[in-house]
Amino acid sequence: MDAGFQGSLLDCADEADLGALGETVRRTPLAHGAWIDVRPGWVSGSDGLFERLRDAVPWKAERRRMYERVVDVPRLQCFYDESAALPDPVLERARDALSAHYAADLREPFVTAGLCYYRDERDSVAWHGDTIGRGRSEDTMVAIVSLGSPRALALRPREGGGPTLRFALGHGDLLVMGGSCQRTWEHAVPKSAKATGPRISVQFRPRNVR
Repeated sequence: MDAGFQGSLLDCADEADLGALGETVRRTPLAHGAWIDVRPGWVSGSDGLFERLRDAVPWKAERRRMYERVVDVPRLQCFYDESAALPDPVLERARDALSAHYAADLREPFVTAGLCYYRDERDSVAWHGDTIGRGRSEDTMVAIVSLGSPRALALRPREGGGPTLRFALGHGDLLVMGGSCQRTWEHAVPKSAKATGPRISVQFRPRNVR
């Protein structure tokens, strides 16, 4: 177990399982046709799932050019395209449950999974929208399952002029961004000023959205 990881006292299930969706999901309309859904604690037994993914996923450390230099990407990553088997059967069940729940709105299934491993408070992801592919010009959805220690996920309008929203996500929480959210809003996982345990986020997306 990670030195900084502390399991949730409220998540005592021995095996990971999925809760209901339906009326347990809280939708918040945002400006410009965007919306978010939140379902706290959707995955029970999520601490065990966190540990399995931490140990089984072939995490990759990437480097990226920023301005005049190449820097380390401040998190570990792994991407599973639609032809790849997911690293745990719970993730396959989660993808299928989300596809069924959002079928009327999305009209296509979630098919890919991007995993990010935030090792501590120094790991982060900068402000961005998932606009590679169809997300640049079409409404779409990105469903995020958070495992491990809670971290803040922040959202703000892309053109400014609105509040920054923050959600502390971990221990099996689900957040879904829909409508125009990827085009008209940005999201980020900021660095934290205080010590924070590790978190894994699993982002389910439909085809040709990154």
